[in-house]
Amino acid sequence: MPVTVVRFNLVAPGATPDALSARYRAAVEMAAYSDDRSISTIQTEEHHGAANNWLPSPFAFAGAVFGATRRLAVTVSAVIGPLHDPLRLAEEIAVLDLLSGGRLVTVAGIGYRPEEYETFGVEWGSRGKLQDELLETLLTAWTGEPFTFRGRTVRVTPRPYTQPHPLLLVGGSSRAAARRAARLGLPFFPSAHLPELEAYYHERRAALGTDGWVMMPASETPLLHVSDDPDRTWAMYGGHFLHEARTYASWQSKDIRSAVRSRATTVDALRAEGVYRVLTPDACVAFAQDHQGHSLILHPLCGGMPVDEGWRSLHLFAEQVLPRLTE
Repeated sequence: MPVTVVRFNLVAPGATPDALSARYRAAVEMAAYSDDRSISTIQTEEHHGAANNWLPSPFAFAGAVFGATRRLAVTVSAVIGPLHDPLRLAEEIAVLDLLSGGRLVTVAGIGYRPEEYETFGVEWGSRGKLQDELLETLLTAWTGEPFTFRGRTVRVTPRPYTQPHPLLLVGGSSRAAARRAARLGLPFFPSAHLPELEAYYHERRAALGTDGWVMMPASETPLLHVSDDPDRTWAMYGGHFLHEARTYASWQSKDIRSAVRSRATTVDALRAEGVYRVLTPDACVAFAQDHQGHSLILHPLCGGMPVDEGWRSLHLFAEQVLPRLTE
């Protein structure tokens, strides 16, 4: 059975607090439903100050998901490392690791939006140095032993459930990110299908004598929505997919490489491009069979998608796609 992912960023342009509350609770209910159907992972992420209400607190959301589930993992992909206090983040991840019995996966990136750094008063030009400090601090803090941090002796307790430490990957699309992961002996999570960067990471790791592995998106990793009538779904809800695609595009410079990268400016162009795909259950099964070893990423609430439509997609995926992939 392929790795199956249900993604939530809880975008909801113009939503009232009441609507956002209902949306958040629906996402947790969807996670519980996914857990009961043996879906592998809930994926979430971090962005700040977005006009469309993009989720800014992925670990709080992860805690709610863990409280409603028993088996699936939650992947935070990615946390913007330099925006976090290293000691507080070490505590937060340790507690979530304990609560979940080791089901938290954290990908630490440095982000790509200077305005997020401005919001928190963090210097953009220091992000590499701050990321190094963060990762080194997390690994040391999770030993539970006293250590020196910014000139003072500190200790972080409790120790995490997972030993030697919770699963922590270094994310990014640069050689600097690959070097950072190799130096620390941490797995590397390229933000797109970048085989040359994977090779560079392994070269550096071999030279340094560290262990590690790569979790890299496949060359084709569309965000999926399942529908009995894709034409109708595109006509009614294509604007939600386009909203997310245009938001990502507005944030990404030419130097940013991402698995979710679209140049479309219309719904028709987005549909033709294939980054977002609406598939019938039969077509989704065929896609999975033709892409053995690839993850299937469902995005039921994409771009402010109505909750009822998100449930329709998730039900079709769980009831008409997944059983046929385990036969």
